[in-house]
Amino acid sequence: MRDSSEIIDTTVIIDTGCANLNSVKFACERVLAAEFTKEFATGAGKQARQLIVSCDINTIRAATRVILPGVGSATAAMRQLQAKDLCQLIAELKQPLLGICLGMQLLTEFSSEGDVACLGIIPTKINPLQADNLPVPHMGWNQLSVSSHPLFRGVASGSFVYFVHSFAAPQSNFTLATCHYGQEFSAAIGRDNFMGVQFHPEKSALVGEQILRNFMEMN
Repeated sequence: MRDSSEIIDTTVIIDTGCANLNSVKFACERVLAAEFTKEFATGAGKQARQLIVSCDINTIRAATRVILPGVGSATAAMRQLQAKDLCQLIAELKQPLLGICLGMQLLTEFSSEGDVACLGIIPTKINPLQADNLPVPHMGWNQLSVSSHPLFRGVASGSFVYFVHSFAAPQSNFTLATCHYGQEFSAAIGRDNFMGVQFHPEKSALVGEQILRNFMEMN
């Protein structure tokens, strides 16, 4: 039976039906397991931590924080969100939300991949990556130049993370981190409680784990 003094901390991964749901879930589980071990060793206060994959509106609305993952095309992903009646809900969330890869792109106003209107939360647009004759998609490890945003606490500029993408957001007032691949582009963007990363933290080893840990400490 759960102690009534425990604090319920819930991270909800939105079930968009995309292929990387399990890899994001497993990465978050590793972070939670490490945090539980640390709290147990130090005798820190009780906190019941939950990780849920769901597309249920009430579950998402009640979460401490939310992750919006995504792979594939913006058109198909927006169609999924619309079919599940999640577009307005996501835009109205007040808790921290992290979009990953396509999930980041969906937070913007528009994607030229399929010429599709996105969620319109962060006022920038997604365009084809101008890679200056480098192979596209941009696939593999590349370096970040990071800001002082809390998402990047403990992450140094020059750290490597893993990318797979052909479209990107330009640099803007909403850029939280940049990367260079033929052009300088936004590796992370944010506005208020909404954040997004173009790379895959769940595939980015210790650096990605630190970024997920930083996010999962936000409330």
